[in-house]
Amino acid sequence: MSGIVETAREQLARALREAVAAAGRRGALPVVEPPDFVVEVPREKEHGDFATNLAMLLARPARTAPRKIAGALCDNINLTGLPVQRVEIAGPGFINFYLQPDWVLAALPEIEAAGDDYGRVDQGRGSRVQVEFVSANPTGLLHMGNARGAALGDSIAAILDFAGYHVSREYYINDAGNQIENFGLSLEARYFQLFGRAGEVPEQGYHGEDIVDTVRGFIRRHGERYLHTGPDERRRALVEYALAEKLTAIKTALAAFGVRYDVWFSEQSLHDSGAIRDTLRQLEERGYVYSSEGALWFKAREFGVEKDEVLVRASGIPTYYAADIAYHRDKFRRGFGRVINIWGADHHGHVPRMKAAVAALGYDPDALEIIIMQLVRLYRGGEIVRMSKRSGQFVTLEELVEEVGRDAARYFFVMRSADSHLDFDLDLARAQSNDNPVYYVQYAHARICSIFRQLAARGMTVPEAGKVDLSRLKEEAELALARKLADFPGEIDAAARDLAPHRLARYVHELAGLLHSFYNAYRVITDDAALTEARLVLVGATRTVLANGLRLLGLSAPEQM
Repeated sequence: MSGIVETAREQLARALREAVAAAGRRGALPVVEPPDFVVEVPREKEHGDFATNLAMLLARPARTAPRKIAGALCDNINLTGLPVQRVEIAGPGFINFYLQPDWVLAALPEIEAAGDDYGRVDQGRGSRVQVEFVSANPTGLLHMGNARGAALGDSIAAILDFAGYHVSREYYINDAGNQIENFGLSLEARYFQLFGRAGEVPEQGYHGEDIVDTVRGFIRRHGERYLHTGPDERRRALVEYALAEKLTAIKTALAAFGVRYDVWFSEQSLHDSGAIRDTLRQLEERGYVYSSEGALWFKAREFGVEKDEVLVRASGIPTYYAADIAYHRDKFRRGFGRVINIWGADHHGHVPRMKAAVAALGYDPDALEIIIMQLVRLYRGGEIVRMSKRSGQFVTLEELVEEVGRDAARYFFVMRSADSHLDFDLDLARAQSNDNPVYYVQYAHARICSIFRQLAARGMTVPEAGKVDLSRLKEEAELALARKLADFPGEIDAAARDLAPHRLARYVHELAGLLHSFYNAYRVITDDAALTEARLVLVGATRTVLANGLRLLGLSAPEQM
């Protein structure tokens, strides 16, 4: 589904290409091939409904001033059948197209017909894409960074799916390596302590109270049995129990946040299956590893990385980097043409290393897209919140959802670009007022539902768009609302292209603002039956688009507030 905006854009682009040829035939311009140019919606309304840079791009091959080229194009363009009211040349040679005010009303029947599918585009053409996000160590609770990653990843996956991609959501379980070793030592220390024995959590271990609660659960199941076994068996039993508990808690917290995965991938499986060993062998065959000081190294510098990286330590134990390379090889071997990772800011330096490894394995490094997500700061009462009241540690995802609700949390996490630091105002997120952006958007949807309840109370129903005289919609507020609705497929296309759910968050907020402005200025149900029908179609289409946008962001569309 392209929508009327994209259709108009394509028609204007075709007319412009034909105008170049016509101007060449008539000697108004040299005969040249049109370069790649854009027909875009200008940021400023005064610059028209569409604008093109074609004349400026033609200046060099045509050896003619851009404004003169623009004039020749305007003289030779055939706009028959297009809703163009006037054409103007602006600035250094932009051509601005002003369409008839009511051209946007054609979107309303489209929205009614498509319903939940309105806004779908076919950018992906069914190609397979994987989105991996959160992937927190299963050794503790999810924090604010994980929460932001969950909202971003899930929304990006939903938008890509709506844009025609075949999407798989994946969580990488870091259940191997040093962190698990330290986890076992930490659990063992708490196990001893709870029996009154000496035990010290290592400096690099896990010191949270949640670990103590986990070990208490282990003791309820096994008692003091593992006091009398060897350390390897004891730690293995503790880790197995704790990982299962923590992973269940992570899955529960994410499900409550509206996030579900298609695949939970275990890092340990890479060790057990021999995938790491096989990947290292492939890198060696391709000439990208060497031995030095007893360790195995990857020739990362050959790919522009600052220094080479250790793959296998002198002890014979593979590094986390080696496992990560094997994991990414596995992704591409599963047939994903595009692999998207969402990482925290502390992983910034890992990006070139990972792309280098992908290239060394013979895959396109550009097929690996990594979104670096900046930090979140929580505020309450104007002060930074550093600690959880409950645990004395960081505020968890579960505590955040409990305090502000899932919808507010998800919207706040995606309303800024991932590469922007996010200040999360807990008081604002809880506020039942128009100052709270998610309340503002959801209230717009609820307002429309209220109108329809009034309609039903009068024994009336929303008419079909095709049976209504939509030309009765003449007010600027009505046409602005219709135009915004028509823009929705283009917003989906751009949000998918840029992996930018904040664009969609901004769009639904702006759409809500236009609805509120219209609602405050005009009655929908009036004494004029034809006008009432047209306005009911307009607000019905608005309800559909708001609901579609909110759904893609993982938010509900309430009918009452």
